[in-house]
Amino acid sequence: MAQAQRRFNWFAAGISIAVVVVLVLVVVLVVWMNNANSGGGARPDGSGIDSETGAVVVGEGSNSMDLWFDFYCPHCQEFEDEYGSTVDDLLEQGDITLNLYPVALASLNAASGTDFSKRSANALYCVAEAEPSAAYPFMQALFATHPTGPGQTDEELIAMAADAGATGIDACVTDGEYISFVEDQTTKLPTNPATGGAGTPTVIVNGEFVTLTGDPQADLVDRMK
Repeated sequence: MAQAQRRFNWFAAGISIAVVVVLVLVVVLVVWMNNANSGGGARPDGSGIDSETGAVVVGEGSNSMDLWFDFYCPHCQEFEDEYGSTVDDLLEQGDITLNLYPVALASLNAASGTDFSKRSANALYCVAEAEPSAAYPFMQALFATHPTGPGQTDEELIAMAADAGATGIDACVTDGEYISFVEDQTTKLPTNPATGGAGTPTVIVNGEFVTLTGDPQADLVDRMK
C-alpha cells in the first residue's frame, strides 16, 4: 500500500509540474500577443511628442485641440486650406495646445495605389523627434503641395524637412522607422459619437468632437475657454 501511495504522489507531482509548464507557456503567449497588438516596432520619443498618446505636440495653450489627419486625404487638405490660418492665430495667441495625430487611412486602402500616407506620417514623426519646432512648419509645407498620385518621394520629404529646420533624419525616413507606430495609431482613430463613424479630418476641441461647418470662428474660436 505504501509503495502504491508513493507511486501516486510521484504521478501527482508530475501532473502538477506539467500544469505549471503549461501555465507559464500561456503567460508567455499572452504577453507576446499583447506586445504584438500594442503597435510593435519603434515608438517616437522626445520633447515634442506626448509619451502617452503619441501625439505631436505644438504650443502650450490652456485649450486642447486634437487633429487626426492623413496627408493624402483631400478633406484634410481642404481643412488646412480653410482652417489653417485660424489654427495659426490660436497658436500665436497662446490659446491652444495642438495635438497632431498623423494617420494612414489611404495607405490601408489598397485601391489608393500608394503608401504615401504611411511614409508622410512617418516623416512627420521623424521631424518631430529630431526638431520639435520644425514639426508644424513641415506639416504646413507638406499640405500646401496638395499631394496626389504617388506623393512626394522620401528624398523630397527629407528636403522639405530640412527646409523646415530638421536635418539628420534621412535613415528615419527611408527606413520607415515609425511606420508600424503610424499603422497602430490609425487603428485608434476616434469614433464620432454623433455619427458613429471615424474618418479624417477629426477635430476635437477640449474633449468635444467638432462638426466642421466651414466656419472657423464658430467651429474653433468660439469653443475657446
